[in-house]
Amino acid sequence: MMSSALPSIDAALLGRLYDASRAGRWGLSRDAFAAAVTASLAQAFAGRPASPADIERYATALHLEDLALAVACAAGQNEAWEEFVAAHRPSLHRAADAIDPTGNARDLADALYADLYGLNDRGGARQSLFRYFHGRSKLSTWLRAVLAQRHIDRLRATRRHDPLPDDPGSIPAPAADRSAEPERAKFEAAMQHALGAAIAALPARDRLRLSCYYVQNLTLAAIGRLLKEHEATASRHLTRTRGVIREAVSARLRADHGMDDEAIAECFRSVSADAGGLDVAGLIGTAPVRKKPELDRSRS
Repeated sequence: MMSSALPSIDAALLGRLYDASRAGRWGLSRDAFAAAVTASLAQAFAGRPASPADIERYATALHLEDLALAVACAAGQNEAWEEFVAAHRPSLHRAADAIDPTGNARDLADALYADLYGLNDRGGARQSLFRYFHGRSKLSTWLRAVLAQRHIDRLRATRRHDPLPDDPGSIPAPAADRSAEPERAKFEAAMQHALGAAIAALPARDRLRLSCYYVQNLTLAAIGRLLKEHEATASRHLTRTRGVIREAVSARLRADHGMDDEAIAECFRSVSADAGGLDVAGLIGTAPVRKKPELDRSRS
């Protein structure tokens, strides 16, 4: 009969792992860190024996600092959470915008923060999504994977007339659906035209903010310093600008391409599911920006 005992970690190895993780800076106890490593080992070696050499090889390959940060956040350590937000919020938002260039996936990223923080307490215990992170990949990679899966789940829920099958093997090969290619190309061309016009019509300061965030990959804090505005103000302006862009794109698709509401929605869905050759960063980066006059007038 196969043993169900959890893999045990040598005390000396655990000490080295704990030091390498820098878990102490979050006030994370050695026992709490050991529990996280043990949970990771249990998932990796479920149903099969693990020698001390196997355990050491696996444990030392973990992304230990990311694991410690996740455990501290799940435990409600405020300093750890602030570090997580500062380090991962910009990249998570950029991942959301890569999934949906119109910015419509930002709500998924925002909802993900609530689940990561663990707002739903059960029996007095914080139920954080971080408990599913085991350190086998980088935390940033895991976050993007979770976000992408949520996007897929939403597509499954909204595409009632064309549901995505659960079994990947039942998905038809792309070559079998040639009729969809001209339609996708039409949507992509229309979106490129409409998005370019919408971005070009923005005030220079809004285009500069977009360029800083999406093209130059500056953090919100850095953008705030550049534009002499608070980080939260920069975030609000970016959110507002994405809404303006979406409305302008919809109006342009209706006026210039003769699309009705249903066609516009399908255009957004098609491009969101596969951005293809849509060069959003290029459109933002090539938009003319008069930096100095705008910066000189900024006092917000």
